[in-house]
Amino acid sequence: MADQNKTEAILIRVARMISAFFSPYYIAFVAFLILFLFSYLRIMPLQYKLIVLGVVYAFTILIPHLTIFIFRKVNGYSPDDMALRRQRYVPLVLYLISYVFCLIIMRRLNIPWYMKGIILTALLMMVVCLVFNLRWRISEHMAGAGATIGGLVAFSMLFGYNPVWWLCALILVTGVVGSARIVLGHHSLGEVLAGFAVGLTCSFMVLHPIYNDLLRFLLF
Repeated sequence: MADQNKTEAILIRVARMISAFFSPYYIAFVAFLILFLFSYLRIMPLQYKLIVLGVVYAFTILIPHLTIFIFRKVNGYSPDDMALRRQRYVPLVLYLISYVFCLIIMRRLNIPWYMKGIILTALLMMVVCLVFNLRWRISEHMAGAGATIGGLVAFSMLFGYNPVWWLCALILVTGVVGSARIVLGHHSLGEVLAGFAVGLTCSFMVLHPIYNDLLRFLLF
């Protein structure tokens, strides 16, 4: 019995580490970092890349985290309190507002449409998750994972490269993250699958070559 409890405690600790490391709120910044390191965009001037990364980091990580921290302190909420359904919409709304400003600034800076598409994907995904969250607690972690896989496939078609090894790795990571969320008791299997479907669909709708011409005409 003691060994079983110890194993469960280790499993939960590992699941928490996985959930923290693969937070969906870092995906946009990591996506831009990968583009600047592993695509033809690496030839762009360093100053340009630093400006773009600075804007993305400020509006997708720094400002949302800071506003959520202030909200928690003002209301006396703990991190566990923020996981409750009646409080879960607050971080999403704060992130959504910050992403809107990020998209506006990137448009003013004339950032290429496919870069703005990453932010738009995350924005659309958060809106859908916010709507679902009113009735059903779908997984934002899995929505981020689904958006990442969808973005990889879309960019591979857009830039003409073979994504098979990256795709295999991401599918493996997605399974691990989904399992971690279930182990922690934060989501059911249905909520995990629904989150993944939301992220994948939003990513395809914004970034896939079939749809991006229309979106560029309407938004960019």
